[in-house]
Amino acid sequence: MDLIPAPSSAVRRPDEDFPLDATTTLTAPPGLADAERWLRGTLSAATGLPLGPGRPGTGIELVLDGTLAAEAYRITVRPGHALLAAGGPAGALWAAQTLRQLLGPDAYRRSPLRREGWVLPGADVADAPRFGWRGALLDVARHFLPKSDVLRFVDLLAAHKLNVLHLHLTDDQGWRVEIKRYPRLTGRGAWRERSMVGYRSGQRRDDRPHGGYYTQDDLREIVAYAAARGVAVVPEIDLPGHTQAAVAAYPELGNTDVVDTAALGVWTDWGVSHHVLNASEETLRFFEGVLEEVLELFPSEFIHLGGDECPKEQWKDSAAAQARIRELGLANEDELQSHLIRHFDRWLAERGRRLIGWDEILEGGLAPGVAVSSWRGFGGGVAAAEAGHDVVMCPEQHVYLDHRQADGPDEPVPVGFVRTLEDVYRFEPVPAQLDAAAARHVIGTQANLWSEFADSARDVDYRAFPRLVAFAEVAWSELPAEPAERDYPDFERRLRGHLEVLDALGVEYRPMDGPHPWQRRPGVAGRPIGGPPPVR
Repeated sequence: MDLIPAPSSAVRRPDEDFPLDATTTLTAPPGLADAERWLRGTLSAATGLPLGPGRPGTGIELVLDGTLAAEAYRITVRPGHALLAAGGPAGALWAAQTLRQLLGPDAYRRSPLRREGWVLPGADVADAPRFGWRGALLDVARHFLPKSDVLRFVDLLAAHKLNVLHLHLTDDQGWRVEIKRYPRLTGRGAWRERSMVGYRSGQRRDDRPHGGYYTQDDLREIVAYAAARGVAVVPEIDLPGHTQAAVAAYPELGNTDVVDTAALGVWTDWGVSHHVLNASEETLRFFEGVLEEVLELFPSEFIHLGGDECPKEQWKDSAAAQARIRELGLANEDELQSHLIRHFDRWLAERGRRLIGWDEILEGGLAPGVAVSSWRGFGGGVAAAEAGHDVVMCPEQHVYLDHRQADGPDEPVPVGFVRTLEDVYRFEPVPAQLDAAAARHVIGTQANLWSEFADSARDVDYRAFPRLVAFAEVAWSELPAEPAERDYPDFERRLRGHLEVLDALGVEYRPMDGPHPWQRRPGVAGRPIGGPPPVR
């Protein structure tokens, strides 16, 4: 029973196995309908067994247990009966995922490879997650992923008990969410003429146009599909920087007194464009309109507004921006950015939502309800937690999965730090310098996958897996806080078996002994692997 992520406790009872056959039933109360529906559909497809409804105390039975926390569960497998007790709907979904693991890799197939011989091993499993936010960021702004690939990624998150999909929907290089009142955001802003290959501006270009976007119905489908699997979708709408695609679509959003924004296109470079939003009341109203539609699509408590890497040069040169600074009684351009973030914090709070942003939003101070994604190392997260703000730890030095997994000339496009599978497994989200009160504000952790160099689901698979499996155990399991004390050899042993699950799911992960042949290529432009970490 080499489960991943490792449960709180698991005891194998070899004399208590439960063989499954055509008479095996599946029962659940109405409050666990999502888990019942998912488990029946998944296991029936893989096993060929009907798993029809049955009586309490027999077959596979899901029940609610008010003594357990919402995401906690217990599994008891005995001959003729597998009891899955959960504290709430989420816990039932995680229990169902564990039950599928107990049946082995063939249970991850979409069609049965065999019709008999299915056996649930006798066992007692008790489990609960360490963190409430166990996330992965998928950047669909730099390279668009079709809806079917996003749904598949949701399935992979849920299979590893990750419960937040942070969907990065807008950036300088593309706008991916349909906003009905502003159709040019996707009509113009969703498409760029070409893309960089590599991370330096002098390198060659792929001259194919690139783009795409999700209709509002696509996003409703993604959100509902994810919710039925225990995954919340948190949208990111970047502002006031990382907005060239929006300015290209609606030039009046830019700093028109210092640049001819009417001639601006969607950016074709990686990195950070110096084109940013102006700070006028009209721009605030525009993005309120955007967010009204975003809130209707995404019921998540948190709405991510970016707030990172905002160049201030245009504001310094803009007479309109300087007049705005004086009008608002602000000291400088940094406070102008804070004004914009504070405005949308109030706007979201009035609608029962919470703003979350990258750690640059700390500059200038935050309202009490704002949460912080700490990406520039741990410093921003430590400062935020000590100031009483909730924090999601996602430092680029540890959990940026677009960064290369090994050094060497046969790795794919070189970017960022080398972060191995073992490095990810030894990542500790809660900094040791936080006292107990501040540590409670670390509500979770997240791995981020930026897509400058991931232009397909194959590339996403290669960069994410198997490192995302290691991250899932960090986010879920109660591992030793001291990274050196973690039993990486045991994890690696369990992972080697788990690779059969990834194979059954069709994941094109990086083999543990090196790149796939289709991924091997020399260093960009003949240079050795290396270079500075990318900017978003």
